[in-house]
Formats: sequence, C-alpha cells, structure tokens
Amino acid sequence: MRATISTAKRVIRQLRHDPRTVFLVLIVPCGLLVILKYTFGGTTKSQFNEVAPMLLAIFPLILMFVVTSIVTLRERRSGTLSRLMTMPISKFSIIFGYAISFTALALLQAVLATFVTTALLGVKVAANIWMILGVAALSGFLGTSLGLFVSAFATSEFQAVQFLPAIIFPQLLTCGLFVPRIEMARALQLFADIAPLTYCVDAMAKLTTTSGFSSTLTKDVLIVFGVSLLSIVLAGATVRRSS
Repeated sequence: MRATISTAKRVIRQLRHDPRTVFLVLIVPCGLLVILKYTFGGTTKSQFNEVAPMLLAIFPLILMFVVTSIVTLRERRSGTLSRLMTMPISKFSIIFGYAISFTALALLQAVLATFVTTALLGVKVAANIWMILGVAALSGFLGTSLGLFVSAFATSEFQAVQFLPAIIFPQLLTCGLFVPRIEMARALQLFADIAPLTYCVDAMAKLTTTSGFSSTLTKDVLIVFGVSLLSIVLAGATVRRSS
C-alpha cells in the first residue's frame, strides 16, 4: 500500500506540472457541455436533459483512456517503469498507483462537469449527486485501466492515440447515446452487450430517473468494476521485472 500511494503521489505531481493535460481533462468537457446545450437550443431542451447525464459517464472514460495510455507509454519508453521494477516493489502496486492517481483526476473532472450540468445548465437528475459522481469516477477508472492495458501495445504516442478509434469509438457508437440499442441491428446489440461503456451509460441513465439503487444498476456497476480490475491485472502482466 505504501508503494502504491507513493506511485500515485509521484504521478499527481507530474500532472500538476502539465497544465495542458489538466486543461484538457478539467475544462474542455465543461466547455463541450455548454456548446451542446446551445446546439440543441430551447426547442429541444428535453433531448439535452437526456443526453447530458450520459456524457458525464462518457467524458471521464475517453479522456482518462487517452491521458493514461500516453503518460504510461511515456514512462515505459523513458525507462521509469524499468527502474521501478528493479526495486523490491510489486508491479501491481505500481499499476494500482497509476490507476489511483488518474482516477482521482477523473473524479475532479466529474465534479466540475456535474456542477456545470446540474447547477449552470439546469439538468435535473433524480439520484443523489454523490451517486452521479460515483458512477462518473467509476467510468474514469475504467478508462484508466483500459489505457494502462493498451499502453503495452503501442511503441509511440501516436500509436497510443490510434487505439481510441479502434477500442473506444465502436463502444461510443453502440452505447445508446445516439440511437436506442433496441433499434440497432442484432449484431450491434450483441457487441453493445459486451462493451463496458454500455454499462457506464446505462448506469448514469438510470440515475437520472431513479433515486436509489436497483438490481440493474448494481449489475451495471459490478460489470464496469469487474472489467476495470481485469484490465488492471492484464496491464500488470505486461510489466516485466528487470534483472
């Protein structure tokens, strides 16, 4: 646990000295929500109220996936991970340290985006605001874990970004944001059933209409958490201890 916390603190200190990344993660989603609000206009207010909460689950996943995959790849290529692995530290302690730091950043982004959505843009949700933040942070945790895993298969930052359209965009198109999944082709419905982003969006959609936990909401949360843990375990398996 001490090694995990130390790793998380180190990554957070690095992020504090990278204002462009912080701006991308914290400010850009809020600006996009405002733009979307006025894109819909006053005649389609109900449509914005339906879409905006889903974006609170989508933004953390996408941004954390990009940031985590690039930063982790940079540390792999610079030899930082290799140097850490020469120390008597569990590789999973290191990986979980990365996950904690990036998930904390995702939670901060969720706080700002949720404030903009509910307080400034007037979107009403039935659930407690802490439940909304919890699902948003869980979505960021999923994006972080997936980013940690795919960073092992990229040799450059450009290749890391290329995983975004290959892994995230198909999930985004079939998660139900644009078209209800029941109206999609059967093959796309089956793909959506195994895509973890689907369950992030479903969980957030349920929280906009119901005020408490239900069996389906619990199932969504457990699936996302399980996929996140599995991705972190696989990411840890890609780290090789130096001799």
